[in-house]
Amino acid sequence: MAKIDLTIYPEHLERAVKRVKDRNIIIPTFAQMKNPDLIPSNIKEELGSIGLWDVHPRNLFRITWKNEPKPRGGGFGGVNYFELPSSLTGVPARIIGLVGKWFPTGAHKVGAAFGCLVPRLVTGQFDPTTQKAVWPSTGNYCRGGAYDSALLGCESIAILPEGMSKERFEWLEKIAGEVIATPGTESNVKEIFDKCWELRASGQDLVIFNQFEEFGNYLWHYNVSGAAIEEVLKKILGPKDTFRGAALTTGSAGTIALGEYLKSVFPGSKTVASEALQCPTLLSNGFGSHRIEGIGDKHVPWVHNVKETDMVVAIDDNAVTNIVRLFNEKAGREYLIHKGVPEEVVGKLDLLGFSGIANMLSAIKMAKYYEMDENDVVVVVFTDSMELYTSRVDEYRKEFGEFTSFDAAETYARYLHGERTDNLLELTYADQKRIHNLKYYTWVEQQGRTYEEIQAQWYDPDYWTGYRNQTEEIDALITEFNQRVSRA
Repeated sequence: MAKIDLTIYPEHLERAVKRVKDRNIIIPTFAQMKNPDLIPSNIKEELGSIGLWDVHPRNLFRITWKNEPKPRGGGFGGVNYFELPSSLTGVPARIIGLVGKWFPTGAHKVGAAFGCLVPRLVTGQFDPTTQKAVWPSTGNYCRGGAYDSALLGCESIAILPEGMSKERFEWLEKIAGEVIATPGTESNVKEIFDKCWELRASGQDLVIFNQFEEFGNYLWHYNVSGAAIEEVLKKILGPKDTFRGAALTTGSAGTIALGEYLKSVFPGSKTVASEALQCPTLLSNGFGSHRIEGIGDKHVPWVHNVKETDMVVAIDDNAVTNIVRLFNEKAGREYLIHKGVPEEVVGKLDLLGFSGIANMLSAIKMAKYYEMDENDVVVVVFTDSMELYTSRVDEYRKEFGEFTSFDAAETYARYLHGERTDNLLELTYADQKRIHNLKYYTWVEQQGRTYEEIQAQWYDPDYWTGYRNQTEEIDALITEFNQRVSRA
């Protein structure tokens, strides 16, 4: 059975304990991230005077879907989610989105980074006093990793493509020890991997937390994000409602692990993997570049359990960029209200960043393909908000001119209500195997994984179970680590 390595390195562990003690750090457990009621009252009191994005160690306890939606001093409540009405989506199915804005850094990727870093910290496999944490990413993950590193007193290197939004770079320059911009944009993931190999050969003492192969990413989403959606569904599902599945851009394939969790709770539900039409790797072994920021492409992530993916859809990046303007320009919002979208909903549409809009369109495709009605429910994730992309709207305005009511009407009809069921594939066993086999070229040929392990991912029924069932074991190590810190 495959598992995250939790071997203890006593000498490194002792130094990690001292560093954490010196920084007045307490590390939350997975159980506390799922259920903040378990967080001690004194920590909740401290958070009352701390901003959501502040580089303060207590903000580790805000790595949860249940933060009060306010920028400073918030407590905890229910899961942050937002339902998109039919007047907006054009389909009768209910589309529910978890909101990532109310995490520290404004995106849930801070949780995935925690899931990768903390198991190594509390075992001594990562020594924060001598080693640097390297965070290869197409955007939000390296921001989350740099933030977690800062809270935990670790030096960090953030790697992301040079074409990402300037908001990301400006923030990282203040938080990360070093920022490396690699050639290209969202789909240029190999260039990020190449930079990691260059760093390994540099002689620096560092640990690379590659989200595309780190099972802490998969583990965090399976257990924390999956449980959050389960809680929302149990709250909103009526007696005649049916949960039909989750639709998500694959990115690093961490988030899509929540679909596996939901299948265990809601048998018969489906998981839809989404990507850019301009780079249709899963759909047709294709390649290219696109403008849906942060989702990564041209390979199948090592942590993607393809056997649990039921459908692949490709989203036109022209649809996403035009809907960005529809949702955030004055003329676009006025038009939506004119078409009957509630003003309260229109006021929340900036909660959807680029990948959130792509996820919404994927859910619309799914709903149309399966002819869903008003009793069918689909979930998506709004990874981040437009707070991280305001410069893009300004750039589009300069490049394409003012966004008028005519543009709004065209976008609404063509790209939103006009979304179709083309560029979609319901996966057979052979299709799943074909996508899984693509891992070989990236991970075995290029990144040093073994033939035996790629075979085990497909044929060993216990392979994935071993990774996703480790939270209690890791929580025990976190608790023991905190106790050692308190005694030090």
